[in-house]
Amino acid sequence: MRKIVVTCFLSLLLMAACQSPGPEPVNIIPRPDKYWVSDGVFKINHNSRIVYDTGYPALKTMAINLADYMNRQTSFVIPVVPYPELKSVGNDILLMVNLNDSAYGNEGYVIGHNNRKTISIQANHPHGIFNGIQSFLQLLPNEASDKGGKRDEWLIPVITIQDKPRFAYRGMHLDVARHFFPVSFIKQYIDLLAMYKYNYFHWHLTEDQGWRIEIKSFPLLTETGSVRKETIIGKGDNPEKLYDGKPYGGYYTQEEVREVVAYAQSRFITVIPEIEMPGHSMAALAAYPNMGCTGGPYEVASRWGVFEDVYCTKDEVFHFLEKVLDEVVDLFPGPYVHIGGDEAPKSRWKACPDCQSRIRQEGLKDEHELQSYFIQRIGKHLALKGKRLIGWDEILEGGLADNAIVMSWRGISGGIEATRMGHDVIMTPGSHCYFDHYQHNPSTEPLAIGGFTTLSKVYSFEPVPEELNQQEARHIIGAQANVWTEYLPTPDNITYMILPRMAALSEVLWTPAEKKDWKDFYNRLPWHFRQYTNLGLLYSDAVERPIIKVRTNEDGSRMVFVSSEVPEAEIRYTLDGSEPQSGTALFADSLNIQDNITMRVAVFSKTGQVGGVFRVEQQRRD
Repeated sequence: MRKIVVTCFLSLLLMAACQSPGPEPVNIIPRPDKYWVSDGVFKINHNSRIVYDTGYPALKTMAINLADYMNRQTSFVIPVVPYPELKSVGNDILLMVNLNDSAYGNEGYVIGHNNRKTISIQANHPHGIFNGIQSFLQLLPNEASDKGGKRDEWLIPVITIQDKPRFAYRGMHLDVARHFFPVSFIKQYIDLLAMYKYNYFHWHLTEDQGWRIEIKSFPLLTETGSVRKETIIGKGDNPEKLYDGKPYGGYYTQEEVREVVAYAQSRFITVIPEIEMPGHSMAALAAYPNMGCTGGPYEVASRWGVFEDVYCTKDEVFHFLEKVLDEVVDLFPGPYVHIGGDEAPKSRWKACPDCQSRIRQEGLKDEHELQSYFIQRIGKHLALKGKRLIGWDEILEGGLADNAIVMSWRGISGGIEATRMGHDVIMTPGSHCYFDHYQHNPSTEPLAIGGFTTLSKVYSFEPVPEELNQQEARHIIGAQANVWTEYLPTPDNITYMILPRMAALSEVLWTPAEKKDWKDFYNRLPWHFRQYTNLGLLYSDAVERPIIKVRTNEDGSRMVFVSSEVPEAEIRYTLDGSEPQSGTALFADSLNIQDNITMRVAVFSKTGQVGGVFRVEQQRRD
């Protein structure tokens, strides 16, 4: 029997950052709309101050936070000064809401300088100042100084930036129902969103496998619905169906939810709660079985997948859901509530007397129109509360409420259909925006649900389909990445899957499409990799590794295909056991390898070898 083995036998090297007396290059992600770099440097030293506009209380907090961040790394203290107390201007950092230019909206900003001395961040709104600070922080060096982290001065480029976002909606999602994450990590997640100028956090709070938000009117939702008796081991489609035998649970109290919402608000991020219905509701049905079609008994799901049991459509269920949503609405001041609407099998409704009665009563054609009735009824209740309903693209089936927003996840076709019906759309296709997918060869990666979404593929995403005309395209309000957690049980698993892919998507959503450039983006990554390390975050360096695919030929030999995401890369290989060098054989499109051959592969850029050496073995096993 032949066996193919693909391994990395040298640890992947990070791209080295050379320390220099000059400033860092411009490493900002997402790339600003416009910027110009002049000669010289701007110096921040013991004479510098952070000066804030006193007309906006949020700016004082921003100034203090910025000073705290910088003071931890300097041999001096940068004071925070209100603008009216400023007697003279030196090499200071000014935070001023005085732009008065509607072209920048609330989120845009301008960074300028005064003869290489004072640097200013100006905007129409504190949100713009906050975004400007995120760009300013990415101008700072992030490697250790010669004094063990303490600097006598900071040198940054003399730069002018004029910046604003391309899309109004820039979102990241997190599923906390399959696996639960503490408030401390949710805050860390929000910090990463803020770093990359995302403005929406989609919090997936309920599922078949767990109900994660306290609802005081229905305490069993958390007492019963937040705990599953055990969890399936490995892949959900494993025919052996092995379970760990350990109860698993957790939920957020309403006080914790308010804490998270306030934390996000301080970073100008709106939290969107998702309360799944009519499907993905096993946890709720386990707590209140009379909300289902059969009356149960039900259990909080211990495996992944889609389940036949869904909410019934009798009035009692709508009264229940409306009371749940009333409490949710009070906790989340943002304009949107996500109600799921996806993967809702119709078999229980077909056999349910109450649901069939509802179909006849409302003059509906079938169960698909019954789902539309369900969604529209919930949408009307949310509208009375001043909220807009968001749902996955299945909510299009059978008709859609006028003000509903569609998240298109099954490709882009649902989004196209919704825009042509006059609905706003958030693009989140699984092909580019599902960050639970593998980002490198599955044999070398942690267990994931499947798929293959590389960093460069995320970066190539275009949210506005070319099929749309100008009027239809206006309904594409943005896009979002989704992080489902069936196979991501820890914070390290999460950060490994989102970093740096969330950086790539941030540039898709912020930067004008014509200014995106993969090579330029790639060259900015080393600063961000160092920053992840400084923050203690596990991240993926898959972009530095060759992508190796192997196909078996009819004669039993193997055809090896190797590619690289590194711009202008050369792939070199050997078959004699030696290490690939810049002058060894250049890999073409593919290579046929026979029995008992070990192939070594490495990627080279113009500056030298990138990452480690990878091995492909073709062995005969009798």
